Amino acid sequence: PPPPPPPPPPPPPTTATPLPPPPLTLPPTPISSPTSLPSLPTQTTTMSSVTTTATATLSTPSITVASPSPPTKVRTRESLVEDEMIRVLPSSPQVIAMHTIIRDRDCSREDFIFYSDRLIRLLIEEALSQLPYQEAIVETPTSQDYEGNTFESKICAVSIVRAGESMENGIRAVCKAIRIGKILIQRDEVTALPKLYYVKLPRDIDDRYVFLLDPMLATGGSAAKAIEVLKESGVPEGRIMFLNLISAPHGLSMVRERFPEVKLVTTAIDEGLNERKYIVPGIGDFGDRYFGTTVR
Repeated sequence: PPPPPPPPPPPPPTTATPLPPPPLTLPPTPISSPTSLPSLPTQTTTMSSVTTTATATLSTPSITVASPSPPTKVRTRESLVEDEMIRVLPSSPQVIAMHTIIRDRDCSREDFIFYSDRLIRLLIEEALSQLPYQEAIVETPTSQDYEGNTFESKICAVSIVRAGESMENGIRAVCKAIRIGKILIQRDEVTALPKLYYVKLPRDIDDRYVFLLDPMLATGGSAAKAIEVLKESGVPEGRIMFLNLISAPHGLSMVRERFPEVKLVTTAIDEGLNERKYIVPGIGDFGDRYFGTTVR
């Protein structure tokens, strides 16, 4: 007989699809209100406190920071020389020779002081001739009348410390018993603006003509700040005369633009300023050379 048929193959195993786990339900967590959260120090808070401290330092009553100067159009030397409010000492061979000596980088300190003082006295004499006078008649030893003039008003001087103090001996030699005030202004290292540190002025300065003394006029920042101090002290702008040995067109232009009634008297107007804001050809740092704080 034939062999029995083989048994049927077993059915393939079925794979059960896993069901997703039931969602996890957590009890609600209470959230505290913002007012109950602790205040933690942040970078913003730290920076804010630093800014506040810096502002307080700059606004200290003993230190005044000047406001930025308005843009100034630098005038040509020719137009400045022709300006009736700018008086340049006549260029004689004597004046040129003294400038040649003090501008020489190899000039000794002794010669620098001697010839600078000579120029300063000539400068002061020129400034005195720019003051208003009134007629006066005196009787001479021969019993004759002499028709002359006398100063219309009292004068005083204010030096911008430190270089301006080099001009005090010259004005004392020319003006007997003159009263002299002082203003200390330095440039802020952060803002590059002039800062006022010290002021001492004659009590009756508002009743006098004022000679403002500083041998160099470069950018005009310190001069402008000093003039503002004088005006705040009651000195009319038309009674201020700024005296300096060497000027740059930038400083002259700025002072003339901001203070049109201030008269300027100088011995020379140089070409301009270099990248360090020094007058060129110039004379270097006048205060250092006069007081001997550096070699040159």
